[in-house]
Amino acid sequence: MTTMTETRAAPAGAPGTTFDAIVIGAGMSGLYQLIRLRELGLRARVFEAGTGVGGTWYWNRYPGCRFDSESYSYGYSFDKDLLQEWSWSEHFAPQPETERYLNRVADKYDLRRDIQFNARVKAAEWDEASRSWTVTLEDGSRHRSRFLITAIGALSAPTMPNFPGISDFRGQSFHTGLWPKEPVDFAGKRVAVIGTGASGVQTIQEVAKMARELVVFQRTPNWCAPLGNGRIAPEEMEQIRARYDEIFRRCEETFSCFLHTPMDKNTFDASEEERNAILEKLYNERGFGIWVGNFKDMLTNREANRVISDFVANKIRQRVKDQKVAEKLIPTNHGFGTRRVPLETNYYEVYNQPNVTLVDTRETPIERITGTGIRTSERDYEFDIIVYATGFDALRGAFDRIDFRGKDGVTLKEMWKDGATSLVGMLQDGFPNMFMLLGPHAALGNIPRSIEFNVDWVTRLLRHMQANGLTRAEATPEAMAKWMDHVMEVAKGLLSMEVDSWMTGVNVNVKGRQVRRVARYTGSAPAYRGWADDIAARGYAGVALS
Repeated sequence: MTTMTETRAAPAGAPGTTFDAIVIGAGMSGLYQLIRLRELGLRARVFEAGTGVGGTWYWNRYPGCRFDSESYSYGYSFDKDLLQEWSWSEHFAPQPETERYLNRVADKYDLRRDIQFNARVKAAEWDEASRSWTVTLEDGSRHRSRFLITAIGALSAPTMPNFPGISDFRGQSFHTGLWPKEPVDFAGKRVAVIGTGASGVQTIQEVAKMARELVVFQRTPNWCAPLGNGRIAPEEMEQIRARYDEIFRRCEETFSCFLHTPMDKNTFDASEEERNAILEKLYNERGFGIWVGNFKDMLTNREANRVISDFVANKIRQRVKDQKVAEKLIPTNHGFGTRRVPLETNYYEVYNQPNVTLVDTRETPIERITGTGIRTSERDYEFDIIVYATGFDALRGAFDRIDFRGKDGVTLKEMWKDGATSLVGMLQDGFPNMFMLLGPHAALGNIPRSIEFNVDWVTRLLRHMQANGLTRAEATPEAMAKWMDHVMEVAKGLLSMEVDSWMTGVNVNVKGRQVRRVARYTGSAPAYRGWADDIAARGYAGVALS
């Protein structure tokens, strides 16, 4: 049998280094995929735009950035020795600790020798004759590989707002997803934070402690719930180590791979007194339990959702002293949990501080950024620092920023112009030998759990190809259509599908993203894995192999 390396042929006019597999991105998925590719004996190269490993945990260094999955449910599960060696300091680890953890993985497996840093991928083009990809970096260099694996993340393409004058501002300005490595000094400064999503909430909590004046510009308030973070004592860490098998087994069983999963009870199965006790308990527990571990009809039954929404609204009113401000912080255009729920630590109490002001941009819109600050329809504000916590072009944004060209020169962006498609979030008809580790319609939730499954699934497919002398894999249109029908079916009845958010593919800062579509897999993680495993069990039925 010929090896994959021996079957390669170079496309005409495509200079550069040749590999068996190229991976784009050195975050959690790229690092793990590199480990697995080495086990297959493949010559692999990872191209990473940054100067270090970590992906999300490399780029997002903003104040307060941390997990909202429990640390011990987030790290890699495949390395039992690492699980016993590593100690998490908090139940929800801060960014610097997570970056150290991923560097520890890179050190342990000597991964950097196969990673090229400062290497942003500009384009990738399929050549049918040689059954290979040519990858072009922004520096103009070109590299060939049999297989192309995207490890570019679901939330990795930062978006700026469409305000005029952004480049006019003479102070410091930062997007939370492109934070500098050097510390930013907020002490005594006049600071603006634009945006109150998850990264905005985390940033606001910390900046409020340091800034002389903080003005928060909020377009859409979000339902936030307490994080419940705390230190992990050494003896507690030892108990966690003894329970790792149980912890990861629990993550495999739950709806979205968190330690929490919906109760087997509907909201109105309980009396009002019992409901309130359950909601109070969930509100005061750590993590996402109040979102993903609540009554099972909370996200499908409008009346049930109103119960939890009213409960959290009253919590906001209790925590914010100025009731006019409290009402501005309570969402009115969506129910609790129908958008991504930021977890917070004393976020609402921030608005009780004399140095913090909330500006509702629905009432007084931002008109432009000026040389000295921000102009709204009401007045001019002067700032030393502006923080753009304006989120990401989620799920497909990172794909759109690379010129992917498949069979017959068709671009991925063109193929997805009416909405992204996939086969189990990992393959796309027309793009042979390209595997997406967190592509559209992959299971998300507690993302590292999805990463490990998807990397292992791709690795098993590559091993199958090795064993059978196969050099080309592509999703069939029929299998994709069947999968997309399933994706649409499981989204029916979800209240979240009525709401504009990145989870429904809407982003007002990105042209063409104002049409609500199914942008992610909304079924359970076990159902997703079952579908993908069934494809593999039937000899990769739905994947054209040759």
